[in-house]
Amino acid sequence: MAHGGRRHAFIGSFTAAGGPGIVAADVDPDSGALTVLGGTDRLPDPSFLALSADGRVLYAVSETAEGAVAAYRVDGGKPEPLGGRVPVGGGPTHLALYDGHVLTADYGSGSVTAVPLRADGGLAPAASGTLRHTGSGPHSPRQQTPHAHQVQPAPSGGWLVSVDLGTDSVRVCTLDGGRPVLRREIALRPGSGPRHLAFHPSGRFAYVVNELSPTVTVCRWDAADGTLVPLTETQVLPAAPAGDAYPSGIAVAPDGRFVWTATRGEDVLSVFAADAGGQTLRLVGTVPCGGHWPRAITHADGVLYVANERSGDVTWFAVDPVTGLPRRTGAIDVPAASCVVVG
Repeated sequence: MAHGGRRHAFIGSFTAAGGPGIVAADVDPDSGALTVLGGTDRLPDPSFLALSADGRVLYAVSETAEGAVAAYRVDGGKPEPLGGRVPVGGGPTHLALYDGHVLTADYGSGSVTAVPLRADGGLAPAASGTLRHTGSGPHSPRQQTPHAHQVQPAPSGGWLVSVDLGTDSVRVCTLDGGRPVLRREIALRPGSGPRHLAFHPSGRFAYVVNELSPTVTVCRWDAADGTLVPLTETQVLPAAPAGDAYPSGIAVAPDGRFVWTATRGEDVLSVFAADAGGQTLRLVGTVPCGGHWPRAITHADGVLYVANERSGDVTWFAVDPVTGLPRRTGAIDVPAASCVVVG
């Protein structure tokens, strides 16, 4: 998404905690450093963002009890509203684009909602379908009801996966007539609390970071029939944490050699070598996240961006191409930062 030959990043934040809303930033083409350009505070708690494939439209959830999604034109860097917001399930925490729709993972209501896109990239005035999760888990009080935390398309197309922290499971779905339809549900270890999933670039493996236990579950993915098979579970920390660890974000290197996770309770980034073509993860080490409470991480062009929610900043790291270890190189202040997307 170029403006005068430059790329841009967009940062979400929690306005209820003093965040500025959606922040637009210039990306230095050599270092990846960010320079704030402006933004908008018109949407409450835009905690997670996604860009259209052409980089012209930005989509944001409003992580409120009511729940909504909104679209913004971002051709010139600064977000400009593209129509009104559309209600979705309560407490949406994630969104993704698929087959002419925006899909939201609604943590509070435990559902996945599909909102059709207009020809100009804006949102149709009403959601076209909702899939409500069912079930619970052994962790009280975090797993008394379903909590859909993430939804995204599989890299090969044809399938959607939704990750549910409350039911310790990943659901594989299709989008039929604009409505998410459940095809199968894959159980993970009870009490693990799956939060986010990232695919290996080969399309053969997927990695699920678990929030209620500091681990990553490696799964085999079969794109032909949409089957996800858990294989192993790897600790994200070299030793037992002093308290609750709360892993959060996960990112995979474009060449598939490394996987990174963030852990909020320890304020660290963990680095894994993806061995055997991505089938196994080996913990290489951890580094400080550069702030406090790293809620999300994003990898772009050899740079790792970290949204540190409680310290109110976004830090960026140059990634060593041999070891995968990040080295902090800069930061900007963004109160209550929650995510970063780069396009």
